[in-house]
Amino acid sequence: MTTQTEPLPSFLSEPSRLGQEISITGKWVPSKKGGLFRRSAESKEMLKEWEDIHAGAKADTGVLSTEINHAIGEDSVLVHHVFENAEALVHYFSTTATQHMGPLLQVAKPDVHLVRGVNLPAAARDAITAKQVPAVFGEHLFGYVKEDYRRPDLTNAVNVTAKWTCKPGDTSNLDKLKYWWQRVGTDAHSMEEGLLRFEVYQVVGEDALIIHETFENTGELKFHLMKGTAKKYKGDIDKVAEAERYFFRGPVSWLIRTYSKFLRLPATYTSLGSNHTRPGGSMSDGTIE
Repeated sequence: MTTQTEPLPSFLSEPSRLGQEISITGKWVPSKKGGLFRRSAESKEMLKEWEDIHAGAKADTGVLSTEINHAIGEDSVLVHHVFENAEALVHYFSTTATQHMGPLLQVAKPDVHLVRGVNLPAAARDAITAKQVPAVFGEHLFGYVKEDYRRPDLTNAVNVTAKWTCKPGDTSNLDKLKYWWQRVGTDAHSMEEGLLRFEVYQVVGEDALIIHETFENTGELKFHLMKGTAKKYKGDIDKVAEAERYFFRGPVSWLIRTYSKFLRLPATYTSLGSNHTRPGGSMSDGTIE
């Protein structure tokens, strides 16, 4: 296929308002395998340790929001933090994260963490990798956020963060991958009213993209998967790239888990867990009046 190009529509090319904020969405699993569909002893200890970390994060002025959501159908935890800037991230990893890393690693180990921002200074990347956390760093490429960055209702909204990596070829498939995700964003803007946030990030040092989407509720995500742009373009995207990770964060229903499996997404799903947001919210998760 010859790489197609077309101008970004205005709503995809507007500068991001994330500023210096940095988001991390990652997965932790028990150090020992437990039984599927039940919580192992290590999983329970891991969740308890993360709740202690959650308390420390809430007390850190540079942490704008923090979540700990227990996975459904597997012994794992999805964690999510939004930092005010790189300095706040470095401070967190040198204090709260350092204090809890020892006890946490006795019962758990980190899986992939997807890190997003407009730009990611080397100091921020180094602070994460120094903790032996496998991380992927993505810098904002294009996207849109509806409703003037208002945060949706957490009891209904589902956040989806994913990594797509190009298949090997004679030349890079990255431009093709960008093109197809541009098509997704272009069509979804009018086709899927409940897709409130659509952001594409280019992974540093890899032929890969991080995609972040926020759906207003389960019904909107169901439409996306079964009748919307996921159904429309996934076949084209599959030809040039592979989905490595999909994190469905929030009150993810059985219905969504079933439909996403039809699309063969390597997904982790959660229920709505502990969460805390600073007054006013953030541009990364949404503002609060």
